[in-house]
Amino acid sequence: MQFTHFTDYSLRTLIYLGAQQNMLATISEVAAKYSISQSHLTKVVHQLANRGYIQTTRGKGGGMRLARLPQLINIGDVVRDMEENINLVECFNAKNQSCPLLPACILKSVLLEARKNFFNTLDRYTLADLLTNQSFLKKT
Repeated sequence: MQFTHFTDYSLRTLIYLGAQQNMLATISEVAAKYSISQSHLTKVVHQLANRGYIQTTRGKGGGMRLARLPQLINIGDVVRDMEENINLVECFNAKNQSCPLLPACILKSVLLEARKNFFNTLDRYTLADLLTNQSFLKKT
């Protein structure tokens, strides 16, 4: 499974903000740190704010910060919220059942189990777990 850039940038943004703790950061600052398009990051930040992961303040002196403590931000939840499609193969989509193997296919159940285990692993971690060695991200 490969995350979209959107999910990748969401996780990077949360890590950056977690390393700053209660300081405000700007989209341009995060975009420069990770070499991300500001336009794309703006969409990511909007979604993170809509989902309640971050707080944003507009205007001069504005910026963004975490809306919750890092230990309350579950990585599995973030991935589920940011990924539009977590279906590994087309037969996971109830609307698209065109695979000729489907009636007798064992692969679907194997892949469902793999996806479940993937998310079970992500669910064991919080943002706090990802912040143990992020001193290089701190503002100086």
